[in-house]
Amino acid sequence: MKRFEVVIVGGGINGCGLIRDLALNGVEGLLLDKGDYSSQTSQGSSKMLHGGIRYLENLDFGLVQEALEEKNLWLRLTPHLCFEREFYLPLYTYSKYRPFMLKAGLLLYDFLSHFQNRPHAMLSKAQALAQVPSLDERSLLGAGKYYDGVVDDAKLSLECLYDGLLEGCAQAKSYCEVTQTRKTPEGYEVSFRSLKTGQEETVAAKFLVFTTGPFTDLLLPKLGIPWTPQLLPSKGIHLWLKKGTIEAHGSVVLTTRDNRVVFVIPQRNSILVGTTETPVDQEIFDIRATQDEIAYLLGVLREYFPGAQLDESAIISTFAAVRPLVREEGHTGALGKVSRFHKIYRPDQSSYVLIGGKYTTFRRMVQELAQEIVPRLGHRYRPNLTLNPLRQRSLMPTFGEKPVLTRELLRQIIKTEYVTTFDDLVRRRLSLLEGPEDLKDVLGLPVAEVRSFFT
Repeated sequence: MKRFEVVIVGGGINGCGLIRDLALNGVEGLLLDKGDYSSQTSQGSSKMLHGGIRYLENLDFGLVQEALEEKNLWLRLTPHLCFEREFYLPLYTYSKYRPFMLKAGLLLYDFLSHFQNRPHAMLSKAQALAQVPSLDERSLLGAGKYYDGVVDDAKLSLECLYDGLLEGCAQAKSYCEVTQTRKTPEGYEVSFRSLKTGQEETVAAKFLVFTTGPFTDLLLPKLGIPWTPQLLPSKGIHLWLKKGTIEAHGSVVLTTRDNRVVFVIPQRNSILVGTTETPVDQEIFDIRATQDEIAYLLGVLREYFPGAQLDESAIISTFAAVRPLVREEGHTGALGKVSRFHKIYRPDQSSYVLIGGKYTTFRRMVQELAQEIVPRLGHRYRPNLTLNPLRQRSLMPTFGEKPVLTRELLRQIIKTEYVTTFDDLVRRRLSLLEGPEDLKDVLGLPVAEVRSFFT
């Protein structure tokens, strides 16, 4: 039986960040995921590294400051994965915020970034329309402008994993479903089954860590881990729209009449729109957007961009994910008001559970956990190691000029970037927005031939 110091279940941004942190500190770890790494919640975000300007309203100043610090850190460490972008927040006569309130909020946002953000500005109506010509000009007062980051969320997770696996003490297995855990005097025995081959394996670990996000409340009871449900799952959907559908020279933040926030972010030669916040009442693994949810976002866009041609023909693709919000005692309000703080639990002496938080603050969250685990294993924890740049870049960049996808490059990606399925390749290694059925000539190679690499 193979033995590890730590087994991590869940290969999203937290799992990938944690295996990296532990490996950099010399811990022998194994990461397991039921699907591809970063294929669930961690590829279903709004593709932003941001402080969360709307959380100022909840007085979550500490969270916003931490997120802004992390956003600016990753802008420096991974400029190939993320970049700074201007965001415009239009103000109307019916908006919940008055101009002086927005001005104060933007100034506070800059202050919490230690003035590392590019400075905000308040725009007149004419200035706002010059930057976002598609905006509805009726009742428009102007706009606030501030700066946040845009990121390829899946690839940041993957490159954290690659960096950790460069250390010989780390391993990872995708498409492996954990089927049983057994408590032992030394820690845990963890059994898992390959979903590709059906082969079963059992390994031993001194510590078992769950970074399973929205699946935590469902999974832990099945595995016999002492656990009381702690999550308030929230479903969010996004649309990829064709370039030019909405004319905007930057990103736009819409505060809707029903008090939701919708982002419109031009990127990847298209436009990303999202998100919704709705309770979850369906199977959450590989969750999809519904027609009602798509219609809701299109309706919001038609209200704020009345001249745009916004119907389903403008949609390239859609995606959805579930946020693992931590349940707050006594909370009865909207899901958007639930704090994005995280929590670390210890069901017993040999297991940990990390849930909640924001994508942007993943490094801080896993560091809090790593600095507890590492000394318990007899290693010295060195917190500054995760401040180093990631050492293995994706062969197909998300932003900027891309190399021609040749057969040789395709084989290299599959070999070095832990690709198991065609979907892994298309969605996360190549960062293509089209669904597999719509690819046609997008790949530059016949789709059937690319699929044949996985048969």
